[in-house]
Amino acid sequence: MKRFWKDVTVAPADGGWQVQLDARRVKTQGGTPQVVPSEALAEMLAAEWRDQPEEVDPTRFAHRDMADYALDVVTADPADVVAKLLRYAETDTLCYRADPDEPLYQRQRALWEPLVTAAEERLRISFVRVSGVMHRPQKAATLAALQAHVERLDPFTLAALETLTTISASLITGLAALEAGADSVALYAAAHAEEDWQAELWGQDWEAQERRDRRLAAFTRAAEFAVAVRA
Repeated sequence: MKRFWKDVTVAPADGGWQVQLDARRVKTQGGTPQVVPSEALAEMLAAEWRDQPEEVDPTRFAHRDMADYALDVVTADPADVVAKLLRYAETDTLCYRADPDEPLYQRQRALWEPLVTAAEERLRISFVRVSGVMHRPQKAATLAALQAHVERLDPFTLAALETLTTISASLITGLAALEAGADSVALYAAAHAEEDWQAELWGQDWEAQERRDRRLAAFTRAAEFAVAVRA
């Protein structure tokens, strides 16, 4: 598809802000008016439209796609997204560690324990830590508190959190990325400590590195999206 617009602006809309292409208000891919909660997020979306080349590249609409997902999917059924997130909490990567006598355990503990402890203090809950791969359920009270916390999030933040959690296989990491001043690069590295450990031992081919870079970029974009929602 060829670029069909010249001017990209942001304007107030009913309940928020909306991108305009040559004064025409943008809608989601599902046909919903793409009204977002903050001017900062609208400007982020506008930047993607401004940066498009003459031959439109759909892969450069990452933030637009997330906004569309929030409006067309999350808003319609937030309970489904919450349920998906809670499944990650039941088997959170940061709670499943190597055996204490393995060298990897010390790295996992150094990187993961501060994140787990911070989540416990912030949400007033406690997580079960597991050595090995055998599943151990989290406490019902912990899952209930996490559910209540996640249910309070707006659809745009939920959309970002779903991406953050899926990429890191950790709701703890996803929630940490929503905190003010969060370092998304460090959080991504922490969640992928075992993967990086294996690469150090055996080497990493270019395809694995390329995949890692793509996923880190997606993780960082989702964190930026969440920040803009609250701006």
